[in-house]
Amino acid sequence: MLHRSVKAACAAVLAVGALSATGLQATAAADPAPASTPSASADVDPRLLDALQRDLGLTEAGARQRLAAESRATADARTLSTALGDTFAGAWVSGDDAHLTVATSDPADASRITDGGARAQVVPHGLAELEAAKATLDAAALEEAPAARVWYIDVTTNTVVVHAPDPADARAFVADSGADASLVRVVASDEAPRPLYDLRGGDAYYMGSSGRCSVGFPVTRGTQQGFATAGHCGRVGTTTSGYNRAAQGTFQGSSFPGNDYAWVATNSSWTATPYVKGSGGQNIQVTGSTQAPVGASICRSGSTTGWHCGTIQQHNTSVTYPEGTITGVTRTSVCAEPGDSGGSYISGSQAQGVTSGGSGNCRTGGTTYHQPVNEILSAYGLTLKTTTDPGDPGDPGDPGDPGDPPGGTWAAGTQYQAGDTVTYGGATYRCRQGHRAQTGWEPPNVPALWQRV
Repeated sequence: MLHRSVKAACAAVLAVGALSATGLQATAAADPAPASTPSASADVDPRLLDALQRDLGLTEAGARQRLAAESRATADARTLSTALGDTFAGAWVSGDDAHLTVATSDPADASRITDGGARAQVVPHGLAELEAAKATLDAAALEEAPAARVWYIDVTTNTVVVHAPDPADARAFVADSGADASLVRVVASDEAPRPLYDLRGGDAYYMGSSGRCSVGFPVTRGTQQGFATAGHCGRVGTTTSGYNRAAQGTFQGSSFPGNDYAWVATNSSWTATPYVKGSGGQNIQVTGSTQAPVGASICRSGSTTGWHCGTIQQHNTSVTYPEGTITGVTRTSVCAEPGDSGGSYISGSQAQGVTSGGSGNCRTGGTTYHQPVNEILSAYGLTLKTTTDPGDPGDPGDPGDPGDPPGGTWAAGTQYQAGDTVTYGGATYRCRQGHRAQTGWEPPNVPALWQRV
């Protein structure tokens, strides 16, 4: 974890986080790809552009073009994932132009992929097959701490990659787990992820008298204000104070290990805002939480090292810390240090996750992991604070209230048709395109799907 102890030598520990997202569940013909990711328009925050230029070696024009290309690739990848179904084997972007490649286990899919403007790559195994192998490794790790330090699905090589200091130990872990060894590639690595006891999700907060972490993303739960952060920063009942040491709130939910997420409910002196602290303290807008694909640029805000950027390397990664195994996190090339735990990861204007841990530092570089924000929102019934919110979410009400429109209150998992109306956050929305709702696609976050009326 990335939580800094104010009393002991825990300052050297960095925490890791995870994130996950799912595609549309309805038919390919009916399911649109929401246009909720950033564009290259002039309203891109200049501090974000500065950081991308600094950390990825881009020009300002190149940074704008990359953000626009990544926005299109994110939407196209989601559409193709739904259309291909079981033969879909992952997607990634590459190069400064963020060109999309989509993998499939069926050669017959190649023309459908290329017709959409993406590159097609035919591979032996579908994503579901690789996910099953990784799930077997995850289950084995929960029974007994493995010698392997990190494992993940690498869609670019169509394998499950296992990192360990001793490859022989890693191969033994794979064999004992019962996973199909033909799907696994073992890599010798000295990487030693560990929790980081120092937090910030833009701004610092303090846990009682034991240490510091970072705010991940401001959220609401009904009328209650609060924020999402890393689970290793505190247990249920742990009290917090803010960056100014003023009384702030209490941990309402926390999960670690297994996961690394938590949420803190704040007192009436604190108000959730739709921003992440960027370079120089500038506010970076959060407009939604659409998961970006492998290869996309991503930036992190933390109370120790501030604002740094890199790229997404793998989703659905598992990491073993001294406290246990964390599954479902995203691996990135962004650096972090103790005290950055719990802090925000954002791609363009889309919230991605909260810092969990990693290795290295911001002087020589490193690898970090984040817990997906959509998983946190779903686990605790939270609503991400965004600049597209119609105002205070308030009480979403009861679907049976007489004043509700025909569609009732918006709910994940519901199949909506064009013209349906729902309530969300005290406002009414009309469906633009038929789709199956999912967490992270609340009406204010996806204007391609919902119009406020």
